[in-house]
Amino acid sequence: MKTIEIIGYNRANLGKKTAKELRTLSQVPCVLYGGKQQVHFSVPMILFRDLLYTPEVHQVDLNIEGTHYKAIVQDAQFHPVNEMILHVDFLELDENKPVKMNIPVRLQGTAVGVTKGGKLISKLRKLTVSALPKDMPDYVTVDVSGLDLGKSIKVGEVNAENFVILNSPSNPVASIEIPRGLRGKSAE
Repeated sequence: MKTIEIIGYNRANLGKKTAKELRTLSQVPCVLYGGKQQVHFSVPMILFRDLLYTPEVHQVDLNIEGTHYKAIVQDAQFHPVNEMILHVDFLELDENKPVKMNIPVRLQGTAVGVTKGGKLISKLRKLTVSALPKDMPDYVTVDVSGLDLGKSIKVGEVNAENFVILNSPSNPVASIEIPRGLRGKSAE
């Protein structure tokens, strides 16, 4: 998992009015929890570009006025109209405690059904994974080379090493759709 450094500044005053003032200064109000105590701080909005606007998963090295924390983004709230970041929650990592994250799925291989004219459809773009921070994968690889027309790979069939997939085992991750042109021919 890649690490991104984020520099933050402690917040003395909490509340809606102070949070609104921070946002007008292009600062994002944030909270770090999961450690010994909650830490309230703000971060310049520009620093979130490489962290929130990417499908990749990152570990964060939070530097809050010289105190460093290892964390992950637990939640980010956006304005419903202008998509401005309103608030970000960070979860402090403990190397001995498993953490739950949504990890991107990477489909690998050429499916047999695609070579026969089918279309590969990704049903789940992310899987919810539980693992120790050191074992958290950057992405979950799903081999689709054995998929034939009309078949799918379910969550329960995905190989998970050193982590647990929390999604329902019966949910499809990827499937091969039979095009209309081929459906008529198979009926004859």
